[in-house]
Amino acid sequence: MGNFLPPSIQSILPNIIQLCYLIATGVFIFGIKRLGSPATARSGNQLAALGMLIGLVVTLFDQQIMSFEYIIGGIVVGSAIGVFAAKKVEMTAMPEMVAIFNGFGGGASALVAWGEFVRISDPTLLGTQDLITIGLSILIGSITFTGSFIAFGKLKGFISGNPITFPGHNIFNALLTVGTLVLVGLLTVNPANQLVFWLLFGIALLLGILTVIPIGGADMPVVISLLNSYSGIAAAMAGFVINNNLLIISGALVGAAGLILTNIMCKAMNRTLTNVLFGAFGGSDSSDSGPASDTDKTVRETTPDDVALQCTYANKVIIVPGYGLAVAQAQHVLKEVADKLEEEGVEVKYGIHPVAGRMPGHMNVLLAEADVPYDQLYDREQINPEFSSTDVVLIIGANDVVNPVAKTEPGSPIYGMPVMNVDDADRTIIFKRSLNPGFAGIDNPLFYAESNQMFFGDAKDSLQALSQSLKDVK
Repeated sequence: MGNFLPPSIQSILPNIIQLCYLIATGVFIFGIKRLGSPATARSGNQLAALGMLIGLVVTLFDQQIMSFEYIIGGIVVGSAIGVFAAKKVEMTAMPEMVAIFNGFGGGASALVAWGEFVRISDPTLLGTQDLITIGLSILIGSITFTGSFIAFGKLKGFISGNPITFPGHNIFNALLTVGTLVLVGLLTVNPANQLVFWLLFGIALLLGILTVIPIGGADMPVVISLLNSYSGIAAAMAGFVINNNLLIISGALVGAAGLILTNIMCKAMNRTLTNVLFGAFGGSDSSDSGPASDTDKTVRETTPDDVALQCTYANKVIIVPGYGLAVAQAQHVLKEVADKLEEEGVEVKYGIHPVAGRMPGHMNVLLAEADVPYDQLYDREQINPEFSSTDVVLIIGANDVVNPVAKTEPGSPIYGMPVMNVDDADRTIIFKRSLNPGFAGIDNPLFYAESNQMFFGDAKDSLQALSQSLKDVK
């Protein structure tokens, strides 16, 4: 595209392109930094998008661009799909959307490597480094593609959220992993052997399926983070394949950020990544529906009027949201309840557990949509010391992240997982459809504690009833 430029500009065009790539990289880094806080996340996202736009425009001046028309068509179609998805996809479906984005990112990287491989009529002319990066890009991109769509199926309910395994599953996966690495080596040694290339492609696609399908629904936030990291690494490999510095750097940034987030999520669950990938832990979402499970234990049920009175006369109320809030789309009515409590002089705060919901930051995004002030959001480390001085804790659709057995029962599958210390408060009120267990599939003794009351029902309906009762209390 740069052929129309004056010769004096064309002579320095490569340097200008690299300089613009450097600027775009700086914008990426600054944008990612601002994603670290809910208050600056929106501008961080916009900055990262600006960096991508700079990279896209500058790449149009690359001499290897084959068809300007196809690029324009791609931008139009991609923009239309993006606008449609942004307007139509519900907040509860964001994890599924992120899974699809990861899958497309990985698939695109694999296709770039495939295209570069077949572009050369004689692949033996490719250098060793080129062949290694092509093999790794196909391997990682293909695993990301099929693994992400399996994660999408599990989140969407098309595939059971329970771990799906067979005898020797982990050993089989290990053998496949070793086999693909051997195939990458064989491709490097003998690139003319098409059988090796297609075996690598096919086994990598299969490995993506077999890697994610044994992982239970409880670990989906970690899996989404890890697949996001894979998509970044695959993009970096694709950057090496086509010798594009911006793609290498941006892919490395995404890969590193995804790995860091995965590590944070694992620590929040007191799990190792190995345990997540090979532990087959965590069943499907119990959906928290249906009648209460049969149990001899006694629970104390409460009513909207009773909750309204307790909260109105409280000095401090902490709200702990969970996935049930997202399912019920109750974030806006929750904000109404909080506003009414603040009008009565009650101090209201929100405690956000890192793995609440089905993807990292799920609750923060949901509450931001309802215009909950960022300064009222506290992470687990910040809010835990405050529970002992709190009168009432409203737990909306959360379960495992407030389960005290994580602190008291060494035999429990969630033992050691850092949880919210809601049991330190004077009163806890759990909004829940039933006594069914959460993702981890274990009972929660907090349901039966003397200081706890159960508010059974759909979270949105319950909060609407509470909002009306707060109005009547005035």
